[in-house]
Amino acid sequence: MVEGKILKVSGPLVIAEGMRNANMFDVVRVGQNRLIGEIIEMHGDRASIEVYEETAGLGRGDRVVSTGAPLSVELGPGLLESIYDGIQRPLSTMCERYGSNIQKGIDEPALDRERTWHFEAALGYGDQVGPGDVYGTVQETDVILHKIMCPPKKRGTVMELYSGDFRVTDRIGKLKLEDGTIEDITLMQKWPVRVSRPYAEKLPPVEPMITGQRVIDALFPIAKGGTACVPGPFGSGKTVVQHQLAKWSDVDLVVYIGCGERGNEMTDVLREFPELTDPRTGKSLMERTVLIANTSDMPVAAREASIYTGITIAEYYRDMGYSVAVIADSTSRWAEALREMSGRLEEMPGEEGYPAYLTSRLAQFYERAGKVVCLGADGRQGALSAIGAVSPQGGDISEPVTQATLRIVKVFWGLDSSLAYRRHFPAINWLNSYSLYRDRLEPWFAEHVSGKWMEYTGRCLKTLQLEADLDEIVKLVGMDALSSDDRLTMESARSIREDFLQQNAFEGEDSYTALDKQFTMMELVFAFEDKARRAIADGADVEAVSNLPVREDIGRFKAVPYAEYKAAAERIQAEMTEQLNGLVSAARQS
Repeated sequence: MVEGKILKVSGPLVIAEGMRNANMFDVVRVGQNRLIGEIIEMHGDRASIEVYEETAGLGRGDRVVSTGAPLSVELGPGLLESIYDGIQRPLSTMCERYGSNIQKGIDEPALDRERTWHFEAALGYGDQVGPGDVYGTVQETDVILHKIMCPPKKRGTVMELYSGDFRVTDRIGKLKLEDGTIEDITLMQKWPVRVSRPYAEKLPPVEPMITGQRVIDALFPIAKGGTACVPGPFGSGKTVVQHQLAKWSDVDLVVYIGCGERGNEMTDVLREFPELTDPRTGKSLMERTVLIANTSDMPVAAREASIYTGITIAEYYRDMGYSVAVIADSTSRWAEALREMSGRLEEMPGEEGYPAYLTSRLAQFYERAGKVVCLGADGRQGALSAIGAVSPQGGDISEPVTQATLRIVKVFWGLDSSLAYRRHFPAINWLNSYSLYRDRLEPWFAEHVSGKWMEYTGRCLKTLQLEADLDEIVKLVGMDALSSDDRLTMESARSIREDFLQQNAFEGEDSYTALDKQFTMMELVFAFEDKARRAIADGADVEAVSNLPVREDIGRFKAVPYAEYKAAAERIQAEMTEQLNGLVSAARQS
């Protein structure tokens, strides 16, 4: 045990002397209240310590004791449906025992030590196990089967293994390691948060993470195991977009990290998520969710640790073969915590005061995403998708955090305040957003949806770009100066924007759209455009074409229940042909 004394206190930064034998990233206990901290810098026998709790009351000469272990999380049954702070202390348990205000020095275990779980053994005496091999399973929630795995770097022979009801700390068996030592097997393991969990092989992302949000799935898709960022100014709908992703994405689990968010926003999340119904199971969404709550009034140092805590938990479930989404809101607040700690360490500042290592730290977070072959003899595959919100000051995406993030992630959903003010949600700007997964996902969409999927989505983007170019002309000389073809292009773009991309997050049928229905919606828009061009070429008036009643039917199609959409689409196609033919006949007669 290494023990030192406080030399200096500067907000969340504590300098201690006498720590020569301590190691970088060791967890330490600071002062009489045994506050939790972590060594982040060493100079001789002096250690710079990042304290994860309020440091008021600490003074020169107070004792600092190193635990000799890095900051780690407890991994085992009971993580799901839990709400933790940035260093994995259970907030609900702390509230029950100590009241609504977090007291100094509280050290509650992350996993409930009294709750029992029924373990079903899958191995027996004499079985050989290695990293990632499954000892057995625990039914953690109604929807998630928790696999109890051999920890990485462990290999040996099972000497005992029992089925039954156990607590996470109980011995469920014994493992004889290769060096001959005997080790107890429990339902729980620990892992340092700053070290990514190993895997057997990384796979290319070739399957989309389907979200049910049309602007995302059709125009800017994200792959399972991919990375994305959602930058946008205040009021542009970042939190609603992330809630939609958490609710509707076709992943097995969601880890939601509220990193430095306003307390009232985090309160909304804590209230809404337990009440939301998982559309896949009909049960509470919390049964497949872990929440990390670190609000802006909590100590800034814990904010820096929160995203590592969240992604380590996500990697653990990925190793079981599940598809997991990590949603961090927002990495800007995390970067601000880095900036504050860097300033107190008197490091040379980079752009706008952020530390020079900002980009590498962001990369360390996002690079832990991916689709992998997990450790273990069964060769199971898991995926971890990382989606980070960015809150640039004043909506300026040229600031360092957004630019550093864009150099790392492959999907950019740029939120636009002007779209939000026009009540167009999701307010993702189609002119500056992009996805680098589109070409890689083309074979999947062709096989599972339609061979014309990429043609239609590309046509959407091209039409919207043409509209932006034509809009400049309209502003100068007016709509009447456009040709009939260009006016029809403007009408088609309006239909794409209002009838397809615009989506209501709070209305049942419109909140989620399956891929086959999305394809049919695009098909209706372009069928009308193609038939309208032929009708105009045959003499129909473009104004009359734009005002046909079938246009309203196309606009209302997104509210049609999924079970009825095919019949509705056939009816609209027939009406479309009939009404356009009527206009052509009238034009010829006149």
